[in-house]
Formats: sequence, structure tokens, C-alpha cells
Amino acid sequence: MSASASRSPAEAYAASRQRSSSPKLAGFAAELSFDLDPFQQRACAALEEGHGVLVCAPTGAGKTVVGEFAVHLALGEGRKCFYTTPIKALSNQKFADLTARYGAKSVGLLTGDTAVNGGAPIVVMTTEVLRNMLYARSPALDGLGYVVMDEVHYLADRFRGAVWEEVILHLPEWVNLVSLSATVSNAEEFGEWLVAVRGDTSVVVDEHRPVPLWQHMLVGGRLLDLFVGEDQDGEARINPHLVRRTEEVGRVHAPWHNPRAKGGRAAGARGPRFKPPSRVEVIERLAAASLLPAIVFVFSRAGCEAAVTQCVRSGLRLNTEDEVAEVRRIVDAKTKDLPDADLAVLGFWEWKEALERGFAGHHAGLLPAFKETVEELFVRGLVKAVFATETLALGINMPARTVVLERLVKYNGEAHVDLTPGEYTQLTGRAGRRGIDVEGHAVVLWQPGVDPKQVAGLASTRTYPLRSSFRPGYNMAVNLVERLGARQAREILEQSFAQFQADRSVVGLSRKLDRNTEALDGYADSMTCHLGDFAEYAGLRRAISDREKALARQNTAARRAEVAHSLEQLHRGDVIAVPAGRRSGLAVVIDPGLDSMGEPRPLVVTEDRWAGRLSVSDFPAPVAALGRVRLPKQVDIRSPKSRRDLATTVRSTGIEAPDRARKRSGVDDDAELAALRRALRAHPCHGCQDREAHARWAERYHRLLSETEQLQRKVAATTHSLARAFDRIRGLLADRGYLAPGEDGEQVVTEHGRRLARLYSESDLLAAECLRNGVWTGLGPAELAAVVSSLVYEARRDGQVEARVPGGAVADAMTATARLWAELEADERHHRLDRTRQPDAGFAWTVYRWVRGESLEKVITAADSAGQELSAGDFVRWCRQVIDLLDQIKEVVGRDDPVGKAAAEAVRGIRRGVIALATA
Repeated sequence: MSASASRSPAEAYAASRQRSSSPKLAGFAAELSFDLDPFQQRACAALEEGHGVLVCAPTGAGKTVVGEFAVHLALGEGRKCFYTTPIKALSNQKFADLTARYGAKSVGLLTGDTAVNGGAPIVVMTTEVLRNMLYARSPALDGLGYVVMDEVHYLADRFRGAVWEEVILHLPEWVNLVSLSATVSNAEEFGEWLVAVRGDTSVVVDEHRPVPLWQHMLVGGRLLDLFVGEDQDGEARINPHLVRRTEEVGRVHAPWHNPRAKGGRAAGARGPRFKPPSRVEVIERLAAASLLPAIVFVFSRAGCEAAVTQCVRSGLRLNTEDEVAEVRRIVDAKTKDLPDADLAVLGFWEWKEALERGFAGHHAGLLPAFKETVEELFVRGLVKAVFATETLALGINMPARTVVLERLVKYNGEAHVDLTPGEYTQLTGRAGRRGIDVEGHAVVLWQPGVDPKQVAGLASTRTYPLRSSFRPGYNMAVNLVERLGARQAREILEQSFAQFQADRSVVGLSRKLDRNTEALDGYADSMTCHLGDFAEYAGLRRAISDREKALARQNTAARRAEVAHSLEQLHRGDVIAVPAGRRSGLAVVIDPGLDSMGEPRPLVVTEDRWAGRLSVSDFPAPVAALGRVRLPKQVDIRSPKSRRDLATTVRSTGIEAPDRARKRSGVDDDAELAALRRALRAHPCHGCQDREAHARWAERYHRLLSETEQLQRKVAATTHSLARAFDRIRGLLADRGYLAPGEDGEQVVTEHGRRLARLYSESDLLAAECLRNGVWTGLGPAELAAVVSSLVYEARRDGQVEARVPGGAVADAMTATARLWAELEADERHHRLDRTRQPDAGFAWTVYRWVRGESLEKVITAADSAGQELSAGDFVRWCRQVIDLLDQIKEVVGRDDPVGKAAAEAVRGIRRGVIALATA
């Protein structure tokens, strides 16, 4: 029975009304093979009525149907629709979907390095491409009616999030915006902002998963449910059997008890070492429970590759003979253009064997052709298990029956951190294939320290707030000034979601300021004195306390300086007096311990036979030599006999240690402090019998006043914060000649600024400075690619290897580039701006050799031998980024310019072999 035939009379009536009120939606829905869910109907109906829409729904709920309806409307109205995505892989996927539906002539693709049918009425593109179009006032924007922003929650991305807000703020007002987001807990706030900057916008939120998700934990070899039923408040109840089981296993693997050890535990003494189930055992356990296909999130590239290797070595096979034949056919078709000479270095044969067996890895270091093949085979059910890093969760359409989390901790590039509830929801959201699975499953592998309550907290929390990462940059600043002028640009920045959220945070601060003001009035009343102005008297007390502390600090600093200077004058054989502490008495200097980078630390032997180094802190006053003894050429202070002989020598000198150090000037000699004390004693309030009670209220008043002033500064810093950052950027750009005063007092963009406006790189201003100062002039194609790579490449681990750079012109240009960066960073520090990332030469040799025509095997092997750990996928990714910046440089300076010509030739040199396939 069809879904329509099984409708109730009420549902049939509602559908009839929907057809009459939204005829275009009815026509669109009639072409679908499934019925629209209520949230899809609401969003599409709002779109047909002319509203913008924000749709927030879980992964796999079908948000993209709303975007496809926007395409349907645009075609019906004779207008264009741009469909934007955050990543190229998702753009390619959407391009294929829309081409299959509307035909190749109607659909185009623009992803920076790929341009297909860009003049089509439907164009799929990355969000950066649309941003660049808006700044360039591209004629392709003519006739644009709809823009779909898929995965719009990417505006929280720390590195690329600003692009989404730039697009939303700069789109012409007549363009209808369709924003598709994962479930966020502040959807209404985001919707309010869209209403403020885009006009009428309908917010459609749906938290219902189309396929129910069951949560489990795998403890040893046993798969146990995380929840069983609900408690009295309707909250999911943690499975008590799971809790008992984890406690039992946890006790076996907990540290042993040792009452003699501090805290009752013996360091290093443990029970049997916990051995988690192997990846092979996990997959076999899931297969036995009919829970494949599965995605196992490992959070490490090396872990993904190791998992695949383990499964191959174990002999695990998940595919039938017929499925193996189908895998071979698809793999051959997908990889037929790979050069035979590169197959070995790419690990092709091992990768293909794993695919034939039914499992694979998926991570950012994988060759794009390999990654796309894995995705297609998984969707077709020919790969039953994928070991993946979290990048798989970012938009790629790869749903599974089961998602497994090996750990609840991931490395974020700087430190190992716990998964957030939002990340847990996003990862497990892949479980449950709509139209295939009745239910999805999420499995967390237990290990010591993992508490079912912690997992339950992650699984049941729906807090995933969207936080803007928007901030103005150099390229954005010159484009805004060029398009709008500084005054209007500031107004645009004030309209950003970042400023919208900042201003909302001020509301709570303002309320606290009001409460503090009331409390301050009360404190002021309580400290009122009938003899005079007690606030003035309290001020004198604070001034005395501050002066005493300042003098103490000065004396301490001066003493250390004097003592350090006196220690620097000591020589080998000098006899000195150690004035206090366990080492007090006479001592002989064995080594003055002079260090140009720090304070002196003389090595001595005391009259009590102790040997060691002294420091400035051992002397309250400067030290002087009291006498001198002759020392042997070699003194072995480790020898007890040597120390005993030296101690005897010191005692036999007849020198006596002075009784005390000389008196120092300080608090009692300070004229300012004496004057303050006289003023305090002369003040009328000094004689008040309630003076100390008033003083306590005055101290509270002062503390609260300090807190209130800090809040006021925070409010002032938050209000108009983006506009002020924009002003600081304009100040730096004006100093460097990218902006200049105009006739009407407004800044104008100079010739150098117009170059900067077309450089969309994280190091945009540094690239502009290099071009402006000619530091790349005269470089050949391979040399230019090597130097330019330092502006885009970033090593995965800080300080992992020392970068090697080709000599000659490359080394000179790299040095000049680094010098410009240092000058720029100093300016940024002066203007209180975020620093431009330091150039990283770690990819220079690799891309240099590749442009010169060396084989992939030689290039990758050389990188590995240098300790770079460069995968084929990494190599392709960094080459694409170098191509992107080289293309920008070519367009900025022109193809006839020597640097532009070298950039064009460098791009041709890079775009060969696996790179040509990845950028086709």
C-alpha cells in the first residue's frame, strides 16, 4: 500500500489544502518518490510565499529537499539559483545529483579549481566562490533569484566561518536565501539575525530523527543498551545492568590498593592491563548482530590505516564473490586514469584488496579519487565498514546502519579534548539510513575511565549553540571600502551575526551594572561619617598601602640587581660569607657561574663541607670577597675527601663572617609615604570611634567599584567591537599605502589595495607585500611555487622537522618573504591586530621537485625520508592550495608580468598526474 493510500481523512484534507495554497509545491512534490515531512512542507510553503527560510534539522532528515525546491522555483520563474556548499566534495556530490535530475545543460559547477557550465541557470559552488563574485560584482549575479546555503552552521568555523556571513550580508536584497543547518540550540537567535539583515525569514526547526537512534556500549565483547525506559520525569534511564557490568570490569582493571602509598594508591601498581576488543572483533560482533554497514570513528589517520591493515591481516572478508566482482569493476572505472608508475607509492594494491574484502579507511590524507571511490562503494553497500576521522561527518552523504566511537576524546590540533555533545550528535547522526533502516545504532567502546553516565550525558544533551567566528580581515576591509566606503562598511559590520551576539551578551552585563550601582549607593550610605568625608579618608589608607607595596617591590628589585652585580665580581678562590639559611657561614668559590643569559650562580664549598650552587635569593644584600685561597687546578666536588680538604682550608683562613648585612633604605625613609601618613593622622575621620566599621564598608565599596568599572570596560569593548577592529585594520592599511585619503574625507583604495582585494588567502596582505616589494621577481616556475607554498602550507605538528629549502634564488626569496612577515607582524602588534601566520617552508622542496618534473614516487619518498609523513592525499591537498594562490597571483599581476608568467607555468607544472586528476 502506498503512503498516500494509507492517509487518514484528516491528512488527506490537509494535503488537499496544501495543493490549493501552494500549487508550485504540489507540482514539485508530485515528482518525488516519497511524501514530504511536515517540516519540509512548512519550509517549502514559506519559500513559495516569498519568504527566506532557515531550516534546522538533524543529519539525514532531508533538509536538502528544501534547497531543491528553491532550484525548482528558480527554473519555473526563469531566474537563477546558486547552490553553495562548504567543501568541494559536497559541491561535486550535489552537482551530480542536480545534473541527474535537471540535465547537464541546466547545471554548472564552480569550485575554484573546477569550472563547468558556469552560465547555467543552476550553479553549484563553494561559498568562497560566491563571496568572490559578490566583491567583484560579477555579471553572473544578474538574474539571481535564490541562493541555497547548505551546511550554513559552518559560519562557526574558526578559519572559514567569516565567508558565510560576508555572503549573507552582501547578497542583493531581492535574492531569497535558503539556509540549511544541522540542529543548533539557538536557531531562533540565528533566525532573528537573518530577519534583521535579510528581511522576512521563516525559521523551521525539526528535532525529530526520521530513523530512531539506539545508543549502546560495547563492554568487552558484550553489546549493552545505554538506556532502558524512562524515569518519573520522562527522562531516559541508564541501563542498570550496563552500570553494574562497567563497574565490575572497571574494578578488575583499576589500580591496586596500597595503604602505605600516598592517597592509598601505589604508583604504577595496576591490575591486569585492559585489552580492548580488536577492530576485527568489533566488526565481527557488529556483523553477527546485523549492524553493518558501520562507520568506526577513530580520530586519527594513522589509526584508520592501522585498522584497515589489521582487518586485512586477519583474513576478514565481508563481501560475497559477486560483490567482489562489482567492487573491482567500480574501482577500475574510478582509477583508470591513474598513472601505472604511481600505483605502488599510492598504496593502490593494498587499498584495492581491502575494498574487495569490504572495508576501507576514510580521512583527509586519502587521495581524492580513493576517497570518492570509498564513498560510492559504501553508499552502494559494497563496503561494509569504514574507519574514519571526523571529517567524514562534515556534510558527505554517507549514512550507515551503525556508528562506532572508539574513544570520547579527540585531538583538535593543539590538545586532546573531550567530545562535546554537539560533536557526539553530529558523529552519531550518520547512523540510520532513511528508507533502508528501521533504526540506527550508536556504539561507544568501553575502556577504563569511561562512565555510562558520561556517555548518557553526551547522548541526551541537545545543546549545540551556533557561535559566530566572523571578524574583518585585510582583503575584506579593502573590498568593503571599495564597494561601500568606510562609513557604510562600518554599518555593515555592525549588522554581522558576531556583533548581534556580542550586543546580546551586553544585555546581561548591563543588568549587572544596574544592580552594582544600587549596591554602591548602599555601601556609600553605610560608610558615611559625621566627622568628614570618609571616602577621602579611605582613599588615603589605600594610597599608603599602595605606596608601601610599591616600595617593597622597588627594594626587592634593587636588591636583586645589586646582589647579582656583586656576584658577577667574584673570582675562583674567593672566600665569601653566606648570610642566612642552612648554608650560612663561610664558603669558597669554585666556579663563579657566570651566564650571559641569566643571573650568576656561583658553585661553592662551605666550611660545613656542602657543595652546590648559590643564587641571588641566598643573599639579602650584596656580597664581597672577604679573602682568597689557592685552589688546585682540578676540584672534584663529588669527592668527600676533596670537600673535606676545602672546608678545612676555609676554616684555617681565620676569616670571620660578619654579624649582619648593612641596613638598607626603604619604607621609613620615603618622603611621599611620610606625607601620606601625616595627612591620614590629620584627617577628621581619623578620630571617629566607628572608624574601622566605616573602613570595612569603604573596602567593600572600593572592591565593588573596581568590579563595576571592569564591567563598564567590557561593555565598551563589546559594543561596536567589530567596527573598531575594522578601524584598526584600516589604520594599518593606510600606513602601508593600501588605503589613502579621498577628496571627501573618506578613504579610497589605492592601486596596491586593488591588488589586495583580489587575493583571498589566509596570508593575503603578506602576499600583496611580496608582490609590491618585488621579492618574487625573477623566480622561475618551480622556484615561485616553492616560495608561494610557504604562505599556504601548515605543518600538522609544530616543530616536527626542520624545513629544508632549495638554495640560491629560493632561499633568498624565502628569507625576504620572512623579513616582510616580521615587519608586518610588528605593525600588527602595534595596531593590536591578529597576527598573520608565519610562513612555513615545509612543503617548498616537495612542490619544487614536483614542478621540475620528478615522479610522484621520488617526491613522496623524499618527503618521507625527511620525516615529513606526507600522504598522497596531503600532497594533493597542498598542491591544490598552491595552485589556488598562484592562480590569484597570475590574475592580480597579469599574464604578461614576469611573476604572472612564472605563476601560470608553475600551475601547469603542478597540474599533472594525480594532481591533474584531482583538479579536473
